[in-house]
Amino acid sequence: MSSSAIETDTSDLVCQLDNVQGIVDALSTVRWKRHQDAVVELSEHGIVLIVEETGCLQAKVYLQKELFIRYEYTAQGRPRFGLSLGLFVDCLNTFSVPGHSSSIEIQYPGPDMQLLIKSADSLDDCIYAEIRTRIPETISWDYNFEPAGSTPLSFTVKSAVLKEAIDDLEWPGSSIQIILKPVPPSVTFRGEGHGDLQIDLMYYANTDLLIAFHCDHEVSYRYKYKFLRATTSNVPSNVIKDNRGSKLTIGRGGMLKVQHLVSVARPSTSHQHIDSAGYQQPSRIAYIEFFVKPEEDEDTVND
Repeated sequence: MSSSAIETDTSDLVCQLDNVQGIVDALSTVRWKRHQDAVVELSEHGIVLIVEETGCLQAKVYLQKELFIRYEYTAQGRPRFGLSLGLFVDCLNTFSVPGHSSSIEIQYPGPDMQLLIKSADSLDDCIYAEIRTRIPETISWDYNFEPAGSTPLSFTVKSAVLKEAIDDLEWPGSSIQIILKPVPPSVTFRGEGHGDLQIDLMYYANTDLLIAFHCDHEVSYRYKYKFLRATTSNVPSNVIKDNRGSKLTIGRGGMLKVQHLVSVARPSTSHQHIDSAGYQQPSRIAYIEFFVKPEEDEDTVND
C-alpha cells in the first residue's frame, strides 16, 4: 500500500523510529502472559504504555520523544487508548528484519481510531498495518510510589544476576522475602518451599554484582513469586548479555519498584557512552518500571 494510505491532517501523533527491534525488546519486557491488555498514553513528552494484573503488579514502558527521529504531536491534553499488547508486539515484529535497523512510522488516530503503522525504509515498497484500539479500562490502582524515608532504600544489581537469583528461588505459589540491611550492607533474597533457599549479595564483597546500595535501616518485605518473576522473566537477551544494571527501590509500605533500561539505539551505536554502572547515557533508552505490592506479613520489619 502506498504511503498515501496514512493521512496526517487529523492525527494527534505522527512519529518515526529507526530501530523497530529496540521497541519490540522494550515492550516484550512487560509481556508476562500471552493475552494482555495495555493502556497507551500520548503526550508531548513521548509515549507511555501501562499494563497491570490483579491490582498487585503494574508495569510501565516510557518511550521518550527523543527516541524517535520524528515526533509530531498536535493533540490537546493526553489521549489514551487500549489495545492488545501481544498483538502490538507481534505486529511490530513483522517490520523487524534480523541484522537490519528497520524504520517505521506510527500514527494515531486513523479514520476509525486505529493505530496505524507503516514501513519507512523504502518509497517503492511499503508494509502497512492497523491495530484496532478501544476505550481504555480504568487503571485499577495508583502505584503512588513514595520514598520510605529520607534515605532511599535501593540497590542496583546486574540484570543477569537479578534474573538468575529470582529464577533460582522458584517454587509454585511461594513468596520471596527481600531483606536490606545497612550493617553489613547486604541484600538477601529468601524463598520458602519444602525447604529454605537464600541468596545473599554483600555490597563490599560483590561490587561487580551489587553495583550500588543505599539503606539506613533494616527492611524486610515479602512478594508473591509470580509477580516478582514477571519483573525479570522477559528482560531482552541483549540486556542480559550486556549485563546492565537493574535498580530496585523499596518505597513506603513496602511497594517495590524495579527499573530496567533497554537500548533502542541503532545497532551501530548501541554500545556507545555506557558508564560504570552499565547505564547508557544518551536519550536512546527506553525506561521500564515495574511496581509490585507486598504481601501482608505480620513479621515484616520496617523500623
